[in-house]
Amino acid sequence: MLQTQVSHLVPIAKINKDIIKSAIKLGNSELRWLVDYYYQMQDDRIRLNAQVREASQIAEEHDALDYLAEQSSYLEKQIKRLLQTYVESRPVGKWLLHNKGVAGVLSAGLLAHIDIKKAPTAGHIWNYAGLNPKQEWKKGQRRPWNATLKTLCWKLGESFVKVSGSEDAYYGQEYAKRKKFEVDRNEEGYYKDHASKQLERKKFSKDTDAYKCYIKGKLPPAHVHAIAKRWVVKLFLSHLHAVWYEEETGKKAPVPYAIAHLNHAHLIEPPHTIEEALRKS
Repeated sequence: MLQTQVSHLVPIAKINKDIIKSAIKLGNSELRWLVDYYYQMQDDRIRLNAQVREASQIAEEHDALDYLAEQSSYLEKQIKRLLQTYVESRPVGKWLLHNKGVAGVLSAGLLAHIDIKKAPTAGHIWNYAGLNPKQEWKKGQRRPWNATLKTLCWKLGESFVKVSGSEDAYYGQEYAKRKKFEVDRNEEGYYKDHASKQLERKKFSKDTDAYKCYIKGKLPPAHVHAIAKRWVVKLFLSHLHAVWYEEETGKKAPVPYAIAHLNHAHLIEPPHTIEEALRKS
């Protein structure tokens, strides 16, 4: 019965060159929708594949599910191709793609959700992405950050972690170095006060690994990992702001406030310029 039904299903039409070229004309709202739709499809495909595996264990015939999973995967790839085309049509998009760990979909998401004209400093992007630890979302108030951009930055951080073993992955290497730095100072007791505050703010079961670390004045490994990951994402966004701001205004971007006025760190320049990325693309 399933075989008969599948025979009547028509494959998704292959994307043509005109449709691919039209991707460069996407507006920000369409681009945001397409990025969101891609990730939604990705999640749906993962669930569908799980359903296919489950069906294979209880029935011999599951061709309809196989068909849908295959078509879903195909359409997902076509959306990815459209987003890649859009990103490649922008100079700053070329810069984004030149960084290992920053693929087309993530790049498209960043371009769609960040308005460089509304970001005079890198700090504005950090705030908008929810990367300012001092930000609070109080009850009854509007969320102070963009939830979708915050999720994209989480994905970006995970991507840098995945490529951290590659010598040609600049931000992956920066994550690895920062992780070691954070682990060392955690062991030295640098986060003792922070650990104490965590115990005051939240209730932890005494048999959890988190409690066992906090009670010793240290952060648990997952917390240290998150700190290092957030640091490298903020570094990347500051570099994105620097090259994008200069391309948009013709002027050098302002140095982040924490570096210029609070002496929190030294300035780390972007590993390459837009011009270098264009030459190598």
